[in-house]
Amino acid sequence: MRGLPAVRDMLRSIATLLLLLPASAAWAHSDERPNMILILTDDQRFDAIGALTPGLETPAMDRLLREGLHFRNAFVTTSLCSPSRASLITGMAMRNHGVVDNNSATPQNFRPFSVQLDEAGYDTAFIGKWHMGHADASPKPGFDRWVSFEGQGNYGPVDAFGSPSLLNVDGEEVPQRGYITDELTDYALDWLGGRDETPFFLYLSHKAAHLPFTPAERHRGQYADTDFARPPSWSTDARSGPVPMWLSNQRNSWSGVDFTYYSHSPLIAFQRDYYASLSAVDDSLARILAWIEANPNGRDTVVIFTSDNGFMFGEQGLIDKRAAYEASIRVPMIVHAPARFGAGRTVDAIARNIDVAPTILDLAGLAVPDHYDGRSLLAAATGDAGDEQPALVYEYFWEFNYPQTPSTFALRTDRYKYIQYHGVWDTEELFDLHNDPDELVNLIGDPDHAELVRAMRARLHQTLSRGEARPAIPFTARFNQGAVFWSPDAASSVNFPPHWRRTPDAPDRYEHILPDGPEKERQLQAITPAVGRILSPGADDREETEGE
Repeated sequence: MRGLPAVRDMLRSIATLLLLLPASAAWAHSDERPNMILILTDDQRFDAIGALTPGLETPAMDRLLREGLHFRNAFVTTSLCSPSRASLITGMAMRNHGVVDNNSATPQNFRPFSVQLDEAGYDTAFIGKWHMGHADASPKPGFDRWVSFEGQGNYGPVDAFGSPSLLNVDGEEVPQRGYITDELTDYALDWLGGRDETPFFLYLSHKAAHLPFTPAERHRGQYADTDFARPPSWSTDARSGPVPMWLSNQRNSWSGVDFTYYSHSPLIAFQRDYYASLSAVDDSLARILAWIEANPNGRDTVVIFTSDNGFMFGEQGLIDKRAAYEASIRVPMIVHAPARFGAGRTVDAIARNIDVAPTILDLAGLAVPDHYDGRSLLAAATGDAGDEQPALVYEYFWEFNYPQTPSTFALRTDRYKYIQYHGVWDTEELFDLHNDPDELVNLIGDPDHAELVRAMRARLHQTLSRGEARPAIPFTARFNQGAVFWSPDAASSVNFPPHWRRTPDAPDRYEHILPDGPEKERQLQAITPAVGRILSPGADDREETEGE
């Protein structure tokens, strides 16, 4: 509660008194309010850990996996920096917190979960990348200590234009002295060193490994001789079923493998620097874990390690994020607290970035606000989650400055993923992830999955509209694939899915007018002649001529 020391002291006194209450009262023992450290990396793939991808060198992250609780099905609800970071710190999906792209500023009514921790007596610190509003590095509510920078920040003390890199330290501009990952860790350890027995929460938010991938000097060339295999979906030839046209086009773009970042450099050159940039993050993690081990005030500290989104390195012919494919939306998520959750355990339940805030509040013994879209992961962590598991609802809004990816909405269960694209003439996608983890077979036109498609369409729209008469986002419920047919005989042939080809006399050419269902074929037979006469000028004259 910055600026209100008297109120803060009063709240600390109340919290201290609560610790003296009987065991049945809230916060009866200090070990029920653990210290917590949330470490967020930038653009880290779910498998960018040495223990998961042979050839990578990440000893500290490997240790987290050995000693921690691995949520191996962890996802973000929007695969883009600012919306994802806002979701993580508010427990809300993008459509509800309002940070819809990387150009969005922090809303006026923005309330991070850190406010509740601060009011409950926690010492709190935010150190690192905030990135909600390009020019905004000012302290945010709920943090006693603040160290951040504008927008993406810079890896070094001087940016590409020769200007000095600046940090905002508790409201004052301070020059950045060195490599950003190391410097943020220095600030974090300095703050941790001043802790007493008061429970603390540290949010360490890294810039790495965001573009431009810039390793620390000590890690340059670390993977110079390492080759990384291309993913199975690199070529569209590997796919079967309809392939989205936007996907084929995006290969030759800023975010595609044929023109990656408008460069002639091969993709593997970017990969090598990307992974080398993560090595400084691994060094940082090792330093944090060493402090926890060496300091009495670090005992009973819960470390949560995750990323703001995944990253594609050739999956579906793409690089970067935004899309709803697995490599884009999956992130690492490891909870390190062996005394609480055991060591080396794996959780298969779906975990989402919107679940981080309620989990942290739950750990602190605090109520989770009703408006949160996420829910605590503690039940899943202890194996008491029950049969009802949340699905992932994914949303991404088209951005004018990166127009290659359309607005995307998806529903992912433990087995299937349904994707629809909004505002473009293109195909939907359905993948059976159990049998097709690389997302190579689009089942959207498979009759055996028609009922599943209808059910997932309805469930997705119901969630995004929140069950209200007016959807939270400006789109309407999809009830079929739309007017997507094209003629193979037209002069302007296009690379649309072959199953969309129709001739002018096809009996189902108006199918987009009717909702999918068992009665659709019969209804088409009834309406097609009438609609044909309405939509085909001169049809009556042609019929008379043909009858003569």
